[in-house]
Amino acid sequence: MNSYKVIVDKSTVPVGTARNVTAWINDELKKQNRTCGFDVVSNPEFLREGFAVRDTLKPDRIVYGLSADAGRAGVALARLDECYAPMLSACPRLIMDFATAELIKVAANAFLATKISFINAVSQVCDAAGADVTLLAEAIGLDERIGRRFLRAGVGFGGGCLPKDIRAFRDRAADLGVGEALDFLADVDAVNDSQRTRAVRTVRDLLGGLAGRRIAVLGAAFKPDSDDVRTSPGLLIAAELEAGGASVAVTDPAAGPALEAHGGHAGEFVAGVQDAVVGADAVLLATEWEEYRRLDPARLAGLVRRRVVFDGRNALDPARWKAAGWTYRGVGRR
Repeated sequence: MNSYKVIVDKSTVPVGTARNVTAWINDELKKQNRTCGFDVVSNPEFLREGFAVRDTLKPDRIVYGLSADAGRAGVALARLDECYAPMLSACPRLIMDFATAELIKVAANAFLATKISFINAVSQVCDAAGADVTLLAEAIGLDERIGRRFLRAGVGFGGGCLPKDIRAFRDRAADLGVGEALDFLADVDAVNDSQRTRAVRTVRDLLGGLAGRRIAVLGAAFKPDSDDVRTSPGLLIAAELEAGGASVAVTDPAAGPALEAHGGHAGEFVAGVQDAVVGADAVLLATEWEEYRRLDPARLAGLVRRRVVFDGRNALDPARWKAAGWTYRGVGRR
């Protein structure tokens, strides 16, 4: 049987996968005494959760990891270009070897995680020094070598990509015999975890203890515009608050069905902000949904037992909340 097939891998896979798949297919064809021209392509996707359609139609780059065989790679390249024709005029097309293409996504996610944990580590220094991490981040973000994005201090990253990818990247480096090169990613992970513990400690200190307190946690999705609750900072914080003796009400505008489907999460899930904050001793913002940014602190003041707010995303206007009589605490903003 004579034909030509292009096998495209768009998933995040360990480096070496495309090479191994190519070898496996060749072995199987030999066993079956068959002839089939084929090439394997590593074509990683870079889709942000909540923006997958937009990122598909308007990618910031397209990556082809192709075979070293120039003839076969040329056929695969032509077929890929047919698929991506509407996008190629608006973004770079990068052509490279299998291994480089397979490393790009985990390397990008590890860098983003590092940037987030860096500013979170700096926020801890700002807390100790009495500085404001939001002003510091604005200043260093104006350096074009650094940039502003992902420099917002908060309670850390979650979801299904960054936590998984930084650990997978470290493990693969260890498999390749260069594990020490990525040892620093263990610290990135540790800083991320510590931000949640610090949030719980801050709320405990503001209230003089957690036992018998009612805490409203606003946000169960790990990021706004998503219903994904995997490694959700809000839910992990809720679990620590409960372990300290607090009663926790969690709300989120999108994640309710996901929480019902999975079950076993910390805190009582309630439908809306009003139900969550009634009788609360503290309100903790865990996910920066736009509707939470627009909350009226004066209206909420009449529902809570104590006017204490911990802004875990530095997304609220401190002056506005303080003017309404709230004790406001952000991350690295003393």
